[in-house]
Amino acid sequence: MDIADLRVALFSGNYNYVRDGANQALNRLVGYLLRQGASVRVYAPVVENAAFPPTGDLVGVPSMPIPFRAEYRMALGIPPAVQADLARFAPNVVHVSSPDPAGHRAVSWARAHHVPVLASVHTRFETYPRYYHMAFLEPLAVALLRRFYRRCSAMVAPSESTMAVMRKQRMGEDIGLWSRGVDRDTFDPSQRDLAWRRSLGFADDDLVIGFLGRLVMEKGLDVFADTMEELRRRGLPHKVLVIGKGPARDRFAERVPEACFTGMLTGQDLGRAVASMDLLLNPSVTEAFGNVTLEAMASGVPVLAARATGSNSLVTDGVTGTLVAPGDIAGFADAIARYAADPALRKAHGAAGETRSRAYSWDAINHAVAEVYLRLVAERTPAQRSTPEAVMRRA
Repeated sequence: MDIADLRVALFSGNYNYVRDGANQALNRLVGYLLRQGASVRVYAPVVENAAFPPTGDLVGVPSMPIPFRAEYRMALGIPPAVQADLARFAPNVVHVSSPDPAGHRAVSWARAHHVPVLASVHTRFETYPRYYHMAFLEPLAVALLRRFYRRCSAMVAPSESTMAVMRKQRMGEDIGLWSRGVDRDTFDPSQRDLAWRRSLGFADDDLVIGFLGRLVMEKGLDVFADTMEELRRRGLPHKVLVIGKGPARDRFAERVPEACFTGMLTGQDLGRAVASMDLLLNPSVTEAFGNVTLEAMASGVPVLAARATGSNSLVTDGVTGTLVAPGDIAGFADAIARYAADPALRKAHGAAGETRSRAYSWDAINHAVAEVYLRLVAERTPAQRSTPEAVMRRA
């Protein structure tokens, strides 16, 4: 059996309606599989005016806006019409990327039809409650996630540090690595543009601290803002460049009055903006990988990040950037002060990060997922393996 024999049913809570690192990775994976001759069918919420066109065939599933985060939707399940479509497609592997009700139902369907299930981890969902003053819910979230993932045949996580957390939390025994790649045509040190910086009001010798990502509280916006306040208290000159949009934009702008907000950027505009920073501050602890960290590294920009999953696997402390204990405002400010005082250090860490980023090739990374699919199918005994005819009979 090879990749062209795969029939993959992918369930996603957000495949294309809001652009983020997770769904861009999923679309790249589907594109790779299709180029290798595999058959793929995606099941996810569908909305008008999606952020970008989906890669491959997309089948809509019922959904509702998530309370307090209406831009995101929760996939509610798999109604009979979708189950019939799934049976006609007759996958030999099911991939679930979100532990929502539709993901749970997809796992149940696959187990009933003897189809192996691969779960991919894209974010640390269990950490979200702490950003909404509900940290007491974190143990419950861990328990619910454990129940979901332990019903799957295997898992893939985007970094070694996230894999270690998943094992410690007893999420599963078969946990592999599905890293992330970076588009080197977009993210490259050559994209740095001083004229563009000047058009935003930044002088060539200004220290421009960048934030890149969706403007939501779980990205560590309060920690970022507290750090900028500490810099102002210390009298350390700096400017702030914020790339992204989201529901917390106005609140964040009030906290960081010195910031220039570009909104969401894509393509060459995004590459230019990232390369034109002097350092990226990524205080989030929710990332399972940290695409923005890798994009900054590929752009030759040193990264100052929280010592947490994702960043731990990308940033080599003191070589490609600096790692600081999560929430340590003084520690973040101290690190920025060191970079401000030593442009040569910024340059050295940026160059080392750019070198490290070259190891992240999308095709090689996505091939590893295809290999997991093939292994899971091969591990089924001949009697267990689902054929299209067998799936249709069970349906």
